[in-house]
Amino acid sequence: MPEIIHVMAGAIADASGRILVGKRPDHVHQGGLWEFPGGKLEPGESPEAGLARELAEELGIQVRASRPLIRVHHDYGDRHILLDVHRVDDYAGVPHGREGQPLDWLAPEDMDPAAFPAADRPIITALRLPPLMLITGEEPDRPDAFLARLGRALEAGARLVQLRAHPLSANDYAHLAQAACDLCDRTGAKLLLNRDPAEVASVPRHGLHLNSQVLMTLRERPGRSSELVGASCHDPVQLARAADLGLDYALLSPVKPTASHPEAKPLGWDTFAAWVDPVPLPVYALGGLTTDDLDDAFQHGAQGIAAIRGLWPVR
Repeated sequence: MPEIIHVMAGAIADASGRILVGKRPDHVHQGGLWEFPGGKLEPGESPEAGLARELAEELGIQVRASRPLIRVHHDYGDRHILLDVHRVDDYAGVPHGREGQPLDWLAPEDMDPAAFPAADRPIITALRLPPLMLITGEEPDRPDAFLARLGRALEAGARLVQLRAHPLSANDYAHLAQAACDLCDRTGAKLLLNRDPAEVASVPRHGLHLNSQVLMTLRERPGRSSELVGASCHDPVQLARAADLGLDYALLSPVKPTASHPEAKPLGWDTFAAWVDPVPLPVYALGGLTTDDLDDAFQHGAQGIAAIRGLWPVR
């Protein structure tokens, strides 16, 4: 097995949320493609120190605040890369290509994955996803009250919503999804339908969320190529299947004890981190979590947290 090359990379954001990218020289590995600035971690160097050194050398900036975004293992055949990516939201100086490399600022939605090395493509997905996923809560059979709660959550900033309403019939779920999608469209949020894909083929949405049972029966990625597709996972086998199918994200649970599944043994953060590390896609932590757990989630390799009780308005 080739040596793992540990590379630190920075997703450097400006005030409008655009991310700085640089173009690789034509003569190097993956030459001519765009990338996120960074370089090899030196022996004995901490990830934070390595990131700061690389960005100072490459761009002439000093990192003030950063946090983990995603770690991506990728085997190119002749080399195995570990891309350790941190999001940089505060820095001193004006970025400029100190090595003569072209730079550009791009919104994540405007990034063309084909213009980046294969190892960078999960980073683009992570940048497009918010750190919080709201899973809708109780009383979907009372649509007016349910939609009022959803509206309050959207007003409070929710931008990724999983519509979980298992007790509803297919027809009632479709009607609720239509109304929820309209609400999400008004705020720029994305609605994921947690239902059998065949059942919601013509229902308005921005993506699909698969339960673990459906996930393990699939042979190819469902849904439209332009929409988000993710899945609930509970072990490394299911995470690997989500990655093999080319899904955009996964949920891994339960991290902590939950009232909805008191019989399930919680993973804890260390197991969560160990299971997530080999998976080349963003993974949300789920199970007994609130926004107070967000920093712990970032530090253990999560895209962020998903929650029902921790994010769904009480009334």
